[in-house]
Amino acid sequence: MQKNGAKLILPNHQSHIDPQIIAIECYKYSDVVPVVSERFFRIPIVKFFLRKWNAVSVSDFKAGSRDINVLKNIFSKVIVALENGKTVIIYPSGQLQETGIEKIKNKQAAYTIVSDMPEETTVLGLRIRGLWGSTFSTAWNGSKPPFLKVFLIGIFYFFANLIFLVPKRTVTLDFVDITEEAKLHSKNDRATFNKFLEEFYNFDGLQQPYYVKHFFFLPKSKRKPPKNLVPQ
Repeated sequence: MQKNGAKLILPNHQSHIDPQIIAIECYKYSDVVPVVSERFFRIPIVKFFLRKWNAVSVSDFKAGSRDINVLKNIFSKVIVALENGKTVIIYPSGQLQETGIEKIKNKQAAYTIVSDMPEETTVLGLRIRGLWGSTFSTAWNGSKPPFLKVFLIGIFYFFANLIFLVPKRTVTLDFVDITEEAKLHSKNDRATFNKFLEEFYNFDGLQQPYYVKHFFFLPKSKRKPPKNLVPQ
């Protein structure tokens, strides 16, 4: 992350909380422009920080939005940010990880951007580990957690554990310069490019959920993974 100039960061998406962790870490070195679902702009506190970071809003198709120019809007704003030497964060999968394997499927935003980004842009693949199994992840109960609800519950746990006694989990951020490989695969079709990213994210195989107790005075968590966390 110390390298100067425009950077395009492509992370896997284990949980609702990893965007904040990644943005805070990257902000130490560069102006950050995250690409975020428009529904987060409706949350007052979250909206404040997104506006501050000049976040790019993406139409939420699952919520019923039908902006036919969504990809064009993303692309134009991201390219401007990269031309201005900023760091852009975009999730190739466009959604939370649903199993222990990251899937890009047929998504095209990352492929389109890499195919026509400014020549001097550095592409960083980011493997984040340690959040698969948190309440912010699908691995907690097998379904996508409601962001605001789990965020508020997280604040409760923070104070209920007297701040300093909060049970901790190890989270790692592995930044890898994949510029040349990404450019090479972007010259092929979208499926080839997405397969390259999936292999990068899943190089160490199926991720097992890691559960942490919520209160410091409780014994170690014995929670079992939901039965539907099976790769498709």
